[in-house]
Amino acid sequence: MKKLPRRFYAREAAEVAHDLIGTILVRGKRRARIVETEAYVGEHDLACHAAKGRTNRTEVMYGPAGHAYVYFIYGMYDMLNIVTGKTGVAQAVLIRAAEPLDDWDVDLSGPGKLCRAFGITVRKDNGLDLTGEVMFLARGEKPARVRLTPRIGVAYARHWQHEPLRFIDVDSKHVSGPKKLRGRGN
Repeated sequence: MKKLPRRFYAREAAEVAHDLIGTILVRGKRRARIVETEAYVGEHDLACHAAKGRTNRTEVMYGPAGHAYVYFIYGMYDMLNIVTGKTGVAQAVLIRAAEPLDDWDVDLSGPGKLCRAFGITVRKDNGLDLTGEVMFLARGEKPARVRLTPRIGVAYARHWQHEPLRFIDVDSKHVSGPKKLRGRGN
């Protein structure tokens, strides 16, 4: 599989989020096709963790593109994000859902489920270089039909909750969220 190069990630979060649909997440012998992402576009984006400024938690978001930003939420879920854009500008893409490949029987229809199944945790994976060998993304084999929707679960972000920064594969049955925001395959 051909890994995505760092220059793929060194673009605006929304562009990367769109282009990640249909790519393959690889960790060890496990593979899954990404079918849902959300873009977080910087400190001005009230849904972005960087909206409150630079902290120990968000430091990795200000670093080089192509690294994992993993955080823990609700006291129970790890969430995988990929740092995008220019160094010093906090942008990231949340990986929300994927389709398991290679007869892997697992539910990856949500960011917490995805991290649990892949064994992704903040303690061991935050800051991980996704162009390396431990975990990486590769070009997919089949193109995706992508739909743009508002993000999910960011009501606290005022007008930013309505921004169309969520990307889904409309033909996937593995997309998360309310039925009205899912693809045609649900």
